[in-house]
Amino acid sequence: MNAFTVNLQSVLELTDEQFFKLCQANRDLRFERTASGELIIMPPTGGGTGNRNAGITAQLWIWNEQDKQGIVFDSSTCFKLPNGADRSPDAAWIKLERWNALTEEEKEKFPPIVPDFVIELLSPSDNLKVTQEKMKEYIDNGVRLGFLINRKSRQVEIYRLGKDVEILESPPTVSGEDVLNGFLLNLDMIL
Repeated sequence: MNAFTVNLQSVLELTDEQFFKLCQANRDLRFERTASGELIIMPPTGGGTGNRNAGITAQLWIWNEQDKQGIVFDSSTCFKLPNGADRSPDAAWIKLERWNALTEEEKEKFPPIVPDFVIELLSPSDNLKVTQEKMKEYIDNGVRLGFLINRKSRQVEIYRLGKDVEILESPPTVSGEDVLNGFLLNLDMIL
């Protein structure tokens, strides 16, 4: 099953509150929204991708628990980006002081904040070009570091603010660099 996009703009333009309510009323579906207002309905992942996503989030969570410099999010979290898009990376991290600057209401809905770090794990139903465009959108909106993990090609694309994309072939680990100081994502069970 592939993701599909629904363009409702000629019929209906959803406010942020209406989009949030739509997502809450349809909890069995995963929605994203593009900057132009198109709705993307994401299919559920299969067991292999779900297991690997859990492993990625767990590694990020365990690293963060050491000194709690930030907050870790899983793939269910939707962030409101400055360009108007609502996006849900497979894993994300935000520096604690940035997260604490949000109101409680902002934290409980779709937080209007760009993560410092995101990971996307390409699943069999994902389109590589579309996911690469999503990674560029994250960076264009202020994400400082992002990993796009492609199990099929055994590649990791590293996206950095203000730099060209770097592609690594079958790396055993990937560093969080200066954004996630000391974080190493172990890819043995992921690639």
